[in-house]
Amino acid sequence: MRRRCACVSAPGSGFARFRFPPDVIMVAVRWYLRYGLSYRDVEEPLAERGIEVHHVTIYRWVRRFTPLLIDAARPCRHAPGDRWFVDETYVKVTGKWIYLYRAIDQFGQVIDVPVAQKRDLAATRRFVTRTPRHGSRPTEVSTDRVPAYPRVLDELPPAAHHLMQQYANNPIDADHGRLTSRLRPMRGLTRLPSARVISAGHAFVRNIRRGHDELGVEKPTTPRVAAAFDELVPAI
Repeated sequence: MRRRCACVSAPGSGFARFRFPPDVIMVAVRWYLRYGLSYRDVEEPLAERGIEVHHVTIYRWVRRFTPLLIDAARPCRHAPGDRWFVDETYVKVTGKWIYLYRAIDQFGQVIDVPVAQKRDLAATRRFVTRTPRHGSRPTEVSTDRVPAYPRVLDELPPAAHHLMQQYANNPIDADHGRLTSRLRPMRGLTRLPSARVISAGHAFVRNIRRGHDELGVEKPTTPRVAAAFDELVPAI
């Protein structure tokens, strides 16, 4: 039986001082996060509907409102499962490769997607130590054979069972491809903060679509993201 998650209205609206109404802003942000579109791609269908918005404005909306949406949805999120698959992938920002540390549970919920400029012990420790804030610690963690993982996981009490067998991490390897497909239309990122916002926003929308929170659960899968955004507007 599902519980109903009621979003608490924000004391001061995050839409204040914006020229466009919240429904227009939310449609633009939702289209960008949900579909493989560039900012110019979002600009065009809005113009067809009589809404003239420059693509740079849409970029600013995404940067501004994606973190607010994620924070507002946090109380409605399901607790992660007890089996985690952890890995890192990389994307290019201003011509340089950066790392996205990613974790999913056995149900496919994306737990966390922090960005790091290096793949080293310090970055791995920051990632592993921040993931428990999303729920209880896992009892089993699957990773690749990067030497930093055994060392960092052993530092966390109680230590989870650590798997590094071949193919054990296939779920997260396959999941990387979905994020890569979303980033492809962008033809490269120009700012590190954009990489953080977009990777987190992609995970946020995917979790909604897969029913990993209590937003839009009364709707079929297709309109669920739109219903979830409507529920979150009062909390921003």
